Amino acid sequence: MDRFSAVTAFVRVVELGSFARAAERLAMSTSAVSRQVAELEAHLDARLLNRTTRRISLTEAGQAFFERSVQLLADLEEAESEIRTAAVTPKGRLRVTCGVSFGERMLAPVIAKFGARYPELSFELDLSDRVVDLVEEGYDLAVRIGTGGPHGLVSRVLGHSRLMCCASPAYLEAHGVPGHPRDLARHRCLEYSYVAPGIVWNFRDASGETHNVRIAGPVRANSGRMLTELAALGMGIVLEPDFIVEPEIQAGRLRVLLPDFEPPRTPIAAVYPSRRHLSSKVRAFVDFLAACFARDGPHPR
Repeated sequence: MDRFSAVTAFVRVVELGSFARAAERLAMSTSAVSRQVAELEAHLDARLLNRTTRRISLTEAGQAFFERSVQLLADLEEAESEIRTAAVTPKGRLRVTCGVSFGERMLAPVIAKFGARYPELSFELDLSDRVVDLVEEGYDLAVRIGTGGPHGLVSRVLGHSRLMCCASPAYLEAHGVPGHPRDLARHRCLEYSYVAPGIVWNFRDASGETHNVRIAGPVRANSGRMLTELAALGMGIVLEPDFIVEPEIQAGRLRVLLPDFEPPRTPIAAVYPSRRHLSSKVRAFVDFLAACFARDGPHPR
């Protein structure tokens, strides 16, 4: 027995005062409605309706069950209405995870603008350079620099970030300026922890030829901002995204190296578990992110 259908049939019979009218409202046969009510009574082990050839009336048990059933159906209709509304207007809580530096510098202004547009939406943010398991940890989406993540996740590219090779004027004065990527092998290079040991930096020249060099140095850290600050203090050469190093370049604390050789661009992607039944808050936020970042530009706008 489908209890929901049986309860619905029972309520409609009482409201309309007739099995026939209830059947017409529910687009069912009168016998089917009668059978559902009978099965409901058998399931409850109680008579709900007194039936005569002329009219039906509620028993005492039927009256109590009818009142509760009407409330149940009303609550369900209200819940469905709320969900349908939420599917159109973003509301509720949006759980987002992304890298620390990118979140602080690039995502914060996007969230502020999006939050102003949808005041019924709240954010829970996790800034971490580890790869968060979205499904296991219950996040709605991640904004990631580089690969999207495990199989089964949807990844939408929003833009690209450009890696920049930099060093401080003091370091270059003391150790010389590299003129070719192979020169980096003899320099002190600062390593990012989330890249496998034995790190190789890649560059491409104007002809499209690639140049790969294995680097080493005095510091390995899991923070791009830390490595950038150490480079600005003269500890070595760093290869970090533009959104991290550009403020130090503009301030004169770092100089861009190897202008004739370009490191690879790295995709900026919104990653989320599934396209099926995608909530309006996730869909709207991803679309908003896409509008805020240049898809083919060198870095986010």
